[in-house]
Amino acid sequence: MTKLALRHSHFGREKQKFPASFLKQQAFITGASKRAWLNTGSALHGSIRVRPAGSAKVSDLVAIGSRLIANGRLAKTDRVDAALLAKMGALLELRADQPKSETLHDLKQLATARLALIKDRTATTHVLPSQQIKRRLKQIERDLSQVTEAIDAIVAADKDLATRAEILTSIPGIAKVTACAILTEMPELGHLSGKKAAALAGLAPISRQSGKWQGKERIQGGRASVRRAVYLPAVVATRFNPDMKAKYEHLISTGKCKKLAITAVMRKLIVTANALLRDQRKWGEYPA
Repeated sequence: MTKLALRHSHFGREKQKFPASFLKQQAFITGASKRAWLNTGSALHGSIRVRPAGSAKVSDLVAIGSRLIANGRLAKTDRVDAALLAKMGALLELRADQPKSETLHDLKQLATARLALIKDRTATTHVLPSQQIKRRLKQIERDLSQVTEAIDAIVAADKDLATRAEILTSIPGIAKVTACAILTEMPELGHLSGKKAAALAGLAPISRQSGKWQGKERIQGGRASVRRAVYLPAVVATRFNPDMKAKYEHLISTGKCKKLAITAVMRKLIVTANALLRDQRKWGEYPA
C-alpha cells in the first residue's frame, strides 16, 4: 500500500479521535514523511509500533480487502483502514517499541548513499567511454571514502553504537559494513529471543502442513535488507569461522544442498549476533 493507513495530514486533524493504542499499529508510511510521522507519534504517546516482529506485511491490498470484507465493510478509505488496524492492535495486544534514533536514521541514509555509489561504480565500467572511466572512477572512490569516514565518525561518536559494532565485528565473517547494516536494519537485535531474531530477518523455516500433506519448510517474510547484508559474510564464515564452518560442512555431509546450508549459516550468524549483543560480550570470549 502506497498511501498512509492514516494520512500524515489527516492524522494531525484526527489524532484525538484515536486512542494511544492505535500508535502501536503498523504505520504504512513511505518516503520522507515516515521519519516525521514516527517522531510525531513518539512525542504524543511515548512509543509506537511499526510492525510486529516476524509478522508478514499487512499493507498488501488483498489482505486489507479480505479483512474489510470479513468485518462487513466494503468501503476502502484511510479512516476505515485506520479503525481496522486499531482493532487488530487491540486484539493482538501489540507491544510498543521505541522508534529509531536520529543516529540510526543518519546511518541508514549514509549506508544507502554508499550502496548507490557502489552501483554507480559498477555501471560506470559498462556505460561510459574508456577515456571517461578513470576520471569518473576516481570521483566515485573519493565519494565512497568520504561516506565511509562519515559512517565511522557517527559510530565512534555514539558509545552504545560503538560497543554494539565492536561486538558484531568480533564475529569472524562480519566486518564494519555488515555490522553497520545489521545495526541500522535490525536495531531490535539483542532484545529478542533467537527464534524471533531469525523470524524478523526472514531466516526462520516456516512449516507448511495440512491434514496428511506435509510441505517443505521454507523461509519467507522478514527483512530482505538484512538477508542481503549477511549473505556474503555467511559465505566467508563457512571458511574462516570455526562454528559456521562446522555447521556448513555437517549440512553438506548429510546431503543438504549448498543454498540451504548457506541459509542455515546466515540464520546462525543472526542468532549468534543476537546472543552476543544480549550478553554484551565478544565472540572470542566464550564459545558461540
